Amino acid sequence: MPQDLGRTLIVIGAVLLVVGCALVFADRIPLLGRLPGDVVVKKKNFTLYFPIATGLFLSLVLTIVLNLLSRRGGQ
Repeated sequence: MPQDLGRTLIVIGAVLLVVGCALVFADRIPLLGRLPGDVVVKKKNFTLYFPIATGLFLSLVLTIVLNLLSRRGGQ
């Protein structure tokens, strides 16, 4: 039981590390947030940014990566 908790905490820590690094370096990733299909509406005192294409792209990449990791771990 304690070993399972330890592994779970290590995995959560690794996920937080990856998410933190992604947030720090997000500005340096080219085209992320500026893909065709991202909606930007600018009015006088209002700006709406809706990253449809970026969300779809990140979803696709994460799906592929997680599927590859789950297949590798299941063998």
